[in-house]
Formats: sequence, structure tokens, C-alpha cells
Amino acid sequence: MKRNVDILVLSDLHLGTYGCRAKELVEYLRSIKPAMVILNGDIIDIWQFKKSYFPSSHMKVLKRLLKLASKVPVYYITGNHDEALRRYSPADLGKLHLCDRLELTVDGERYWFFHGDIFDASMKHAKWLAKLGGAGYDLLIRINALVNWFLVRTGRPRMSFSKRVKQSVKRAVAYIGDFEETAATFAIHDGFDHVVCGHIHQPQIRHITTDKGSVHYMNSGDWIEHMSALELVDGKWSLYIHGESTPSQVLARREKVYITEPSQAVV
Repeated sequence: MKRNVDILVLSDLHLGTYGCRAKELVEYLRSIKPAMVILNGDIIDIWQFKKSYFPSSHMKVLKRLLKLASKVPVYYITGNHDEALRRYSPADLGKLHLCDRLELTVDGERYWFFHGDIFDASMKHAKWLAKLGGAGYDLLIRINALVNWFLVRTGRPRMSFSKRVKQSVKRAVAYIGDFEETAATFAIHDGFDHVVCGHIHQPQIRHITTDKGSVHYMNSGDWIEHMSALELVDGKWSLYIHGESTPSQVLARREKVYITEPSQAVV
């Protein structure tokens, strides 16, 4: 039986790359019944798109998302890897909405959804370096997949190269912290109660307080390393981690947020 989800937030699927965990994503999408879907950037990896590589499992993800868009509102927020779509934004096709950012007022509280690449200096000043880094990341994921295949065959647990690098390199840890603080600072300044990002592949739910105020910060993670999503169910937010989240674990991670039908959507 499918689980009802009031709002589903997904980001950084990177469809069209070797690292995308499309089969697991299809499995997850088949298990839920969302009332609203927010795709928070880097859904199709246009940077690294190759006609020779777009397997059926990736196409199944697109078909599943389009099927949802025929029934419920689906907001596709552009990211840096699918920035080519920004020339067509904003645009509406039935219940499918293309936008660069999304604001929702839910039960009197303001939500700000955006991918997050606007805070990335390499995107502004050295896009070629960001694209080179993206290609290197994809290569690392492909090597990691081979290693994990061997580990599984020998009965040992899977491992994530990129996750270990992020955890061990102080600069990477500082970048994640700076990103979250910067997003929170802008959200507080503009009077938002909640800010929801993607981009850094780091699933998170936490409150951030500065000398100017506080905000509820959330990040939906990715479907390469973490296979994560944000779910709003029965008025509570939670992080879903595929393969790790049981119903009790999801419930334990939820934070109390009351919801009514969105009273306003500004695209």
C-alpha cells in the first residue's frame, strides 16, 4: 500500500549520469502517493548529457514524474546542471510548472525553495571549473560503483568515496557549513520561516539562528550518494533515506510543522 505524502521534495537526481540511482528512485516513487512534488534542481544532468547513455531506468523516472504531473502539482526548479532550462522559465504546462525559485505560504508560514547554486562562487566566476569538477565527480562515482560491486560480492558493506572525502577534508566540511549559514542568512533577511535547498548533496533538517533571527533550514540531499528526500506527512517534516528509513525511523526524524493547503504560490 502506498504511503500518503503531503509534499515531496527531491533534488540532484542527475538523470543521464552513471552515478544516478534511478532503479532505487523508481522503487521509492512507486511506494508513495504525494499531493505535491517539488523538484529542486539538477534533475536532468544536461552538463554531462550523452545521447549514448540514458538507460531505461532513467526514462522510467521521467515517466513516473510526468505521471505525477498529470494528477498533482509538480514544480521543477532549475539547478546549475539543468540551467539550460532557465531560458524557458517561468513556464506552465498543466500541473507541471518550470521555475527558478518557488515561494509557498503554508498555514501562514513562508517557504523559500531554490536549488542553491547562486551561492557557489565557481558558478559565478569559473563555470568551466565547476563543469570540470562535475565530470571528475561523475568519474569518482563510476569507480566507486565498481568497488561497491566487489564489496557486495564479497559480503562486505558498501562505501562512499565522496562522502568520506567530504567528511575528512576540512575545507569541504567548512563549505557545507558556510552554504547552510548563507542560505539561512538570506532567508531570515527576506522574512522566510523555512528555506529548502539542494545542490550540496547533503541531506539536512535543522534550525539555524543568527543575530537577526532564526529559520528552519532543509536540504533534500541527492540520489547519487544518499538516496534521500524530504517528506511532509501529517504536519511533520522528515528526511527519507532509501534503504535505511523504516516507518519508525522516518517518524523519529520528523519535526513538527503544521500544514494546510498552500494559500499562495509565487513563481
